Amino acid sequence: QVQLVESGGGLVQAGGSLRLSCAASRSIFSFNTMGWYRQAPGKQRELVASITSGGSTNSADSVKGRFTISRDNAKNTVHLQMNSLKPEDTAVYYCNAAVTGYYRADYWGQGTQVTVSS
Repeated sequence: QVQLVESGGGLVQAGGSLRLSCAASRSIFSFNTMGWYRQAPGKQRELVASITSGGSTNSADSVKGRFTISRDNAKNTVHLQMNSLKPEDTAVYYCNAAVTGYYRADYWGQGTQVTVSS
């Protein structure tokens, strides 16, 4: 059983920064991709940013230049540095770990609330 524990959410004013962390219960090298998704009220869950086991990153256009995803392999942790936050970034942020290939297996954290006030 894989556990993903998120931390770092909270309330911040527009223009501020937050750093989310996701600690995995096993080596993050066992996952092909790790990422952050978010879901705002009344909207579908969307990919924010992802990082592969090889270190390649991908991010949504809406956060490019503001959010950075990184990984600390020694601590089995993935971070999402969020700068220049906007009210539209308000959502529950979920950590995801995925095994891909012949089959796909997704693991999710419990979510952490990020609220950006205007």
